[in-house]
Amino acid sequence: MTVTYLKKAAPRPATENNDIRDIVRIMLTNIARDGEEAVRRYAKDLDRWEGDIVLSDADRAAACARVPEDLKADIQFAHNNIRRFAQAQQATIQECEIEVIPGLIAGQKQIPVSSAGCYVPGGRYSHIASALMTITTAKVAGVPHITAASPPREGGIPDAIVYAMDLSGADLILNLGGVQGIAAMAQGLFGGKPADILVGPGNSYVAEAKRMLFGEVGIDMFAGPTDSLVIADHTASVETVAWDLVSQAEHGVDSPVWLIATERDLANGVLERVHALIAELPEPNASAARTSWEDRAEVILCDTREEAAAIADRYAPEHLQVQADDLDWWLNKLSAYGSLFLGEETTVSFGDKTSGPNHVLPTSGAARYTGGLSVHKFTKTVTWQRCNTEASHELAQRTARISRMEGMEGHARAAEIRLIGA
Repeated sequence: MTVTYLKKAAPRPATENNDIRDIVRIMLTNIARDGEEAVRRYAKDLDRWEGDIVLSDADRAAACARVPEDLKADIQFAHNNIRRFAQAQQATIQECEIEVIPGLIAGQKQIPVSSAGCYVPGGRYSHIASALMTITTAKVAGVPHITAASPPREGGIPDAIVYAMDLSGADLILNLGGVQGIAAMAQGLFGGKPADILVGPGNSYVAEAKRMLFGEVGIDMFAGPTDSLVIADHTASVETVAWDLVSQAEHGVDSPVWLIATERDLANGVLERVHALIAELPEPNASAARTSWEDRAEVILCDTREEAAAIADRYAPEHLQVQADDLDWWLNKLSAYGSLFLGEETTVSFGDKTSGPNHVLPTSGAARYTGGLSVHKFTKTVTWQRCNTEASHELAQRTARISRMEGMEGHARAAEIRLIGA
């Protein structure tokens, strides 16, 4: 196996997360104690927001009315794709019932959670697509109450995000960002219902708040910086591969992008072209992409596609693009990724915005053991059982013997009481 790193990422500096954890812990404690008063205080101090926390029906309608019709059509297009894909996923979730032994019937039910909190990040970008991805999926799963929260800017949440939230089916919209938004949804403040699950991407403070609340509530996943990997062979275009890498580096300075190439000329061409493409971006996008490329990017040259696939599985990227010959081979071979994009006609940008499969995906190698957000995350698979006297008699005897072997006399007695009168 010959693997050559034409570009290797700089060693990631040792970072101390204790400061973030301490800040988040204090904030969550204060909000748990003081409730809405503490949330309003943090909204004022951190987001400079002193307006209404709850977006009224009138303000929601006014925001939707201000969205240009062509943008509405684009958002509707994305929403329809996301909804249809979630509905297809929903159709795969089955209930079942089986007679395990004569007289013992056991089954499986699918029950949506009662409430969900969907966080839509703000900051540098208006994450319209995140509103669509989280709220639509919860709605298709059958969640009865959905609260959405997003950081307000001057005047509140951007109109296009409000429109996406409304179209997707949010029951309550909160002008709240950061830890205070996560905590408000978790506690059911401002007229909401306490969230059974919190979903959606966010900054390191949002991620830490979700991590700390996990157990008290469910979360979609522990999220780190977004990452993307492209596999390319001799059939790939230097320009296309380079733009796909640059577009993902645009996410932020700590977002790694990787290229695995089986053709040296292609790899060298991408290395030569990337900086010029970054220079075409506006600021601050260009600065973010430039730092990401310089510090976090890697370009790896492999002799064979088997080597390329093995390395890709080891990296377990959030997004995995394949621009290579024989796409079915790659589909069957690759096994560790959040979402897979096959062929030069598709791109991670499609998945990020409009194509349908969810863009809330595992990062930092978590794709080795989990997938992304789906209707399954909002659905509990629970079991039930019942039995007649005949089945109960056999179960009781065997359960009692196993229980006593384990030293659990109470279990044995609870089983044997079913034998009385049998």
